[in-house]
Amino acid sequence: MVRSALPHVTDVTDQVAGDGQGQGQGQVLWLVRHGESTWNTLGLAQGHCDQARLTRLGLRQAWTVAARLRGRPVGALYVSDLRRALETAAPLAEALGLAVTRDARLRERCLGVLEGAATAAIGPAANGLSGDRVVDPDARPDGGESLRDFYRRVAGFADELAAGLTAGPGRAMGAERPGEIVVVAHGGTLRVLNAYLRGIPVERMRWEPLTNGCILRSPAGWQARVAGPGWQAENHESR
Repeated sequence: MVRSALPHVTDVTDQVAGDGQGQGQGQVLWLVRHGESTWNTLGLAQGHCDQARLTRLGLRQAWTVAARLRGRPVGALYVSDLRRALETAAPLAEALGLAVTRDARLRERCLGVLEGAATAAIGPAANGLSGDRVVDPDARPDGGESLRDFYRRVAGFADELAAGLTAGPGRAMGAERPGEIVVVAHGGTLRVLNAYLRGIPVERMRWEPLTNGCILRSPAGWQARVAGPGWQAENHESR
């Protein structure tokens, strides 16, 4: 069974040395989780709720992300429109000299009435998760999204991004210049996006831990996979 791997990039330069777009790896996409938030420290489910702000540690993590990616040839910065992601992206935007492109499709999973509840108290009947496994992709908390809904939303972002890149260099949605792409979002969003880019359907994806401020690199060949015949239909229209 294919599983999604979520490598934590601790040294971006070493991770990609000699491994750029010119060597057949395709478009490089960096996936960044927001820094630690006040609700992370309290163990509360955040979802679409926008009350949380970055802690002091979260702000330091944001500046660390900026330092690690500062030297990369980045041409576009896409960010969830929730505050904790925008605060994380601000130092990076400054370091790269890029504007932030907000996209609501990069928000965390909506948990409806469970937002603000203790994360540890939310069970599989509501979130469809058991440990690091997806046990019910159609479980949905009242007023919230199922994992399948969430997966389709994030996949829509990836599809549009891939379509723009296929049209030509620098055509990524509103890209200021050709180059690599950075996405700053949330733990759930990055897990789902990583799985979709790897060709793993929601039923078979893993829900592995992701630290605040971590950086993931897109898998080789993601653009061709996402734009390939049958992949979008299979993953958007199932059930």
